[in-house]
Amino acid sequence: MATPQGKSFKTLDDLKVLGKRVLVRADLNVPMKDGKVTDKTRIERTADTLRELSRNGAKVILIAHFERPKGKRVPEYSLAPVARAVGDVLGRTVTFVSDCIGPDAERLVGKMQNGDVMVLENLRYHNGEEENDPAFARALAKLGDIYVNDAFSVSHRAHASVEAIAKLLPAVAGRSMEAELAALDKALANPARPVAAAVGGAKVSTKLELLGNLIKRVNVLVIGGGMANTFLLARGAQVGKSLAEPSLVETAKTIDADARKAGCEIMLPDDVVVAKEFKAGAPSQTVSVNSVPADSVILDVGPKAAQAIVAKLGTAKTIVWNGPLGAFEIPPFDAATNTVARAVAKMCQDGKVLGVAGGGDTVAALAHAGVVDQFTYVSTAGGAFLEWLEGKELPGVAALSKAKKTA
Repeated sequence: MATPQGKSFKTLDDLKVLGKRVLVRADLNVPMKDGKVTDKTRIERTADTLRELSRNGAKVILIAHFERPKGKRVPEYSLAPVARAVGDVLGRTVTFVSDCIGPDAERLVGKMQNGDVMVLENLRYHNGEEENDPAFARALAKLGDIYVNDAFSVSHRAHASVEAIAKLLPAVAGRSMEAELAALDKALANPARPVAAAVGGAKVSTKLELLGNLIKRVNVLVIGGGMANTFLLARGAQVGKSLAEPSLVETAKTIDADARKAGCEIMLPDDVVVAKEFKAGAPSQTVSVNSVPADSVILDVGPKAAQAIVAKLGTAKTIVWNGPLGAFEIPPFDAATNTVARAVAKMCQDGKVLGVAGGGDTVAALAHAGVVDQFTYVSTAGGAFLEWLEGKELPGVAALSKAKKTA
């Protein structure tokens, strides 16, 4: 895959790895239960990079974090069981080392043969990782000849294994990172127009920067979820007992006005699904946004609005999605998210649009709708995806652009 337009970083295509020790920053922060990995998606995403490096004779050394041990050795946060899962995914033996720096790690790395794969212990057992400590980065760099960042999901963190180490070794993007950056580049940096964005979630306050950036970049902005209620208030509707942020009504009005100036249409639902409480089996009804009962809560976009959203998104060539349109965790409040997600997925499959989605709740919502594999690209990056949508420079990506020449 080509390097995204305007990006200056290198990829695996620029490397000669035979006999080289290659440190791969991966995202191995996977779900665990009873000491076993329950979802190997993140491991599978980096598997292509690992197989390619191993096949080409590299000594492949994975570095990663797991949870938040805060600089202490917390046994339940060990990467040992994750290393076993990496072996299962790759179908081969993977060695685990009980530290990520120091004499033992250096000794065991020194014994590696070409093509071997190794996982080092949790980076966050050392405070130097999150502190972006140069000394800790040097200790890591001592174990490798080349650095590969294949973890877009942590690239919004200026941590030692993400930012500082890229200054010390020849540094490139792995295949997963490369694919992610290419998809994001096509979605907002250099998109086919018209561009539409669908943004949901609970609160406007958590997505002010996101909305501010999107209205300058997209032609249509669909707002759903709890955050739509604040915009409905700003437009004079009553939302009953729904989740809303009255203190941000004036902010919503400003965003609305700025969008109009930028030529961006903000689309809110005309009808909504309401109930007196949010629980499974609660009686619900569909009402106009101008007729929400005072004792009710808005829990989903209505069917009329869902079809209108599908029609509007159908006019786009690029669609970016972040956040569900309703309380999708409990039926029937998943209806609008399912309807729109399945429609966009079909557009992607038919080659009519490029659809990029991301963010934790978004991935869960698309999986619930059964279409997570049918979008053009779905990012599992969470915070990094959101900061990219906000238009921020990500330290891990910037570090690759400024990295030393490749080996």
